[in-house]
Amino acid sequence: MLQAISCFFLTGLIWTIQLVHYPSFQWVEDDKFTMFAKFHSARISILVVPAMLIELVTAVMLIYTPTPLLTSRPVLLMNVAGVVFIWISTFLFSVPCHSKFKLGTSKKLIFRLVATNWPRTIIWSLRSLLWFVIIKRSLLV
Repeated sequence: MLQAISCFFLTGLIWTIQLVHYPSFQWVEDDKFTMFAKFHSARISILVVPAMLIELVTAVMLIYTPTPLLTSRPVLLMNVAGVVFIWISTFLFSVPCHSKFKLGTSKKLIFRLVATNWPRTIIWSLRSLLWFVIIKRSLLV
């Protein structure tokens, strides 16, 4: 359940960030942007880092200790592949953008952050759908 809960939480968070928070970066005034970027990174990390770590650890644990309801190895491997993709995307695209924001604002960089965040948003959404189906099926057993 911890795997599903962390995935659902992060899916809701990423949609809020994708549709509201990241696009709002363009409205922050240039002279306040670096302070804003530092504030954003520090505060969002409080939510994201623990949840992503829990998600990663529980996804890997499920491969090695499947429960009776989760005996489908391909499903568990797809889940882990999604988590790994999200981590790679985070460190290849999101983290570098946020690091550059600490030097100042750029509409092009904001657009890049929003565009490169869509794959993470979609993968988290698909994984949440997967967990919804798994939970629904387990309730029918």
